Amino acid sequence: MLRVENLSKSYGSVVLFDEVSFSINPRERVGLTGRNGHGKTTLFRLVIAEEQPDSGVIALPKNYSVGHVSQHLFFAGASAIDEACLGLPEEERADRWRAEKVLAGLGFGADDMRRAPGELSGGFQVRLNLAKALLSAPDLLLLDEPTNYLDIASIRWLSRFLNEWKGELMLITHDRSFMDGVTTHTMGIHRKKIRKIRGSTGKLYEQIAKEEEIHEKTRQNDEKKRKETELFISRFRAKARLGNLVQSRVKTLEKRERLHKLEKIRTLEFSFNYAPFPGRHLLNAAELSFSYTGGPPHLIEDFGITIGKHDRVCVIGKNGKGKTTLLKLLAGELSPLRGEIGGQLHLKTGYYAQTNTVNLRPTFTVEEEILSGLAAADRQTARSICGAMLFQGDEALKPVRVLSGGEKARVLLGKVIAAPANLLLLDEPTNHLDMESCDALLEALDDFDGAIVMVTHNEMFLHALATRIVAFQRGRVSVYEGSYRDFLEKVGWEDEDSPDSMRTAAARADGPVTNKKELRRLRSEIQSRRTKELKPVENRMAEIEKAIAAEEAAAAREHDDLVEASSAGDGARIVALSKSAHDRAERIDALYEELDALTCRHEEESASFDTELAAIGGEGAA
Repeated sequence: MLRVENLSKSYGSVVLFDEVSFSINPRERVGLTGRNGHGKTTLFRLVIAEEQPDSGVIALPKNYSVGHVSQHLFFAGASAIDEACLGLPEEERADRWRAEKVLAGLGFGADDMRRAPGELSGGFQVRLNLAKALLSAPDLLLLDEPTNYLDIASIRWLSRFLNEWKGELMLITHDRSFMDGVTTHTMGIHRKKIRKIRGSTGKLYEQIAKEEEIHEKTRQNDEKKRKETELFISRFRAKARLGNLVQSRVKTLEKRERLHKLEKIRTLEFSFNYAPFPGRHLLNAAELSFSYTGGPPHLIEDFGITIGKHDRVCVIGKNGKGKTTLLKLLAGELSPLRGEIGGQLHLKTGYYAQTNTVNLRPTFTVEEEILSGLAAADRQTARSICGAMLFQGDEALKPVRVLSGGEKARVLLGKVIAAPANLLLLDEPTNHLDMESCDALLEALDDFDGAIVMVTHNEMFLHALATRIVAFQRGRVSVYEGSYRDFLEKVGWEDEDSPDSMRTAAARADGPVTNKKELRRLRSEIQSRRTKELKPVENRMAEIEKAIAAEEAAAAREHDDLVEASSAGDGARIVALSKSAHDRAERIDALYEELDALTCRHEEESASFDTELAAIGGEGAA
């Protein structure tokens, strides 16, 4: 476990933590929330001793290991699979299947696994470091935005992987649905303090809002009483007969701690500028085909879609399949090899793509860039948009060249807001935004009167917005009518037919297994893992069943005692037995809940191993 006591950290006049304390207990998976710049990554760096606190203690048990994703892209393995195996504990490095399983889950194909790490793209090199961190099986795993560079299929796999994590976990992510689906607790950095609760991000935010509402009401009441006391003192100070009473009030006032008004925390607050559109359909694309080489195979082939004036179209699929290319075609940044894209007369498009940060002029200020997106040179409107994008006051005069990646993304978003539009084309707009800013973006998109075509891997946005799905999978691009839930129920993601299909695919990364000796070895490995993973679950289930039997027997005896006490009119004993019975009933309920969860887990994992055995010609076990 991790124990932090009275931790303080600041950079110059900027205080991140002011005497914060918390602990991460065994088997807890904790989501760490907080606005950008409030210290989430710094806290991780303090835990792994890459930085030192100004004061306080960070304590770890002896021989307790902490794993994290290295930011350094230095590789020693001859291939990606060799490099991934280096992440395994030394005594397990012969178990290449473990590395293959994780790499497959993170989107590596068989060819990718054989490639030298230096030949991989930057995104896949980051994934390789993530794979090594997952394989190292530390006691505490720290993950800082692990979904960056992952497509939705890999994010869904990672979610399942982390739900089975046996150790402790601390997770930073802007993807609320991913965090809530993985964690058992949420910890928030707020006003230089840290709050930790059991439950989801929503529960934490509700608690913070409630506490701040109570603080403000208490402060107002305190101010009212303070003014009344000050008025009493000023009116009766000169009255000799009330001297003692006045002095008593003065001392009371001096002792009373003054509650200060909470500083307003800046949040993205904006809405997109809608350009009215008279017709029903904004844009029509017919028989689109495109490839960057000019010939087959085509990245997009014979694709067509008509965008209605209120459509919410979400584009999904693995990385590199053509999602961003499709948006560039619809935005007119690329021309199709075949097919047509026709927009109506009053079509006005707002296009957001992270790659467009290169088009920002380094010498321009934030305000000047926003102004360049306005139809009329309205400085007041530009300043308002700057403020909405968190560039307030003199920050709007900062030159673009000194901005971080996240700040540049907010400038691009501000330019989209500045220009009236009835069709928004958005390519991964949540990247570089913190969780609160993602919430503000989702609200603004929900309120937008026009149509939206958005590429996203964020399942919260997919569930909240999508009325149509464009999916790149199974070697083609298709349009599905309905919500994201409809898509999952009726179509689903490829490679998710069984929970362990990724593992089966990874086992075949080096080609089909036909050798009988190799088949026996693989079956033996699977059965060994089955015993190793399921035996602790079975043992715990047996313990719980015994505990339930003992508690229910005690409850029956307690019931008889309660009847006897009622007949005797023994009030004190009735109260004691009633309380004991209530507490015992809660314990029994908790045991049944744990048993139910373990039973489901056992069934799922057992079926998973059966599937794996069947895939290599093995036999399932009862």
